[in-house]
Amino acid sequence: MKKTNRREALKTIATGSVAFGTASLLNSFSTKTVEEESYKLKGNINHSVCWWTYNFIPLDELCQAVKKIGFSAIDLVGPKDWPTLQKNGIFSSMCNGAEINLTDGWADEKFHTTLIRNYNDTIPLVAKAGYQNLICFSGSRRGMDDETGLKNSVNGLKQIMSLAEKNGVMIQMELLNSKIDHKDYMCDKTPWGVELVKRIGSPNFKLLYDIYHMQIDEGDVIRTIKNNQQYFGHYHTGGVPGRHEIDETQELFYPAIMKAIIETGFKDYVAQEFIPTGKEIKDKVTALKKAMIVCDV
Repeated sequence: MKKTNRREALKTIATGSVAFGTASLLNSFSTKTVEEESYKLKGNINHSVCWWTYNFIPLDELCQAVKKIGFSAIDLVGPKDWPTLQKNGIFSSMCNGAEINLTDGWADEKFHTTLIRNYNDTIPLVAKAGYQNLICFSGSRRGMDDETGLKNSVNGLKQIMSLAEKNGVMIQMELLNSKIDHKDYMCDKTPWGVELVKRIGSPNFKLLYDIYHMQIDEGDVIRTIKNNQQYFGHYHTGGVPGRHEIDETQELFYPAIMKAIIETGFKDYVAQEFIPTGKEIKDKVTALKKAMIVCDV
């Protein structure tokens, strides 16, 4: 038997069964199923959507829209809006409202007094409402090196962790890219975030792994998820580049990423955090349904 050379192999791929197999995989990005009347979730992924990316729809109407699509959770909603979620039977999958902003965070000691007060006030509210996750941010470097930022973050966060543990609330720091969207952000690499989790040493502190952000700053998404799954408590999506739809226009293949997440035994939420580009609201809602289907593996 002749050895197959590179040219022959490429010819086979272009014309034969391998091409068919690839086409089958790419069907995960097809819009065909989006147009169906209903879609039954497989139950392997808990789906959510970040409110700010769909805040052109009143929250009450967004609650109704996500229920119609087939899931029942929304990320990044604070205490004053929880009654709207509860009225509609929607879960707050990642609470916010205790942070100052994305730049003034735990890495800088001058914000600790305010942050400790805010989190001490909000943690019991999260627990009382029946929720589990509360977001936090490192904030900007402001000239600090990694070690200084780690020490400051540990010193501040440890002052709220006993209350979080007592109330069964998971504090989760989000990994954000500092290359494009959040210049100077401290927690912009997985190794820094993992080291922070280790130093805090609490079962109630983890990382929110934002797939969009970490593709930009690190890449190697699937390997990172598999090697660090014990430190991740939540996931956000988004198309790269541009943070738009989860479709064939972007460089990440989300079905494979979701499969990797499932294989780690993850049971919490994956929230869509892309900015829809459609001109009409119905097109933007359809994009959300499509993203859910693509990620429902």
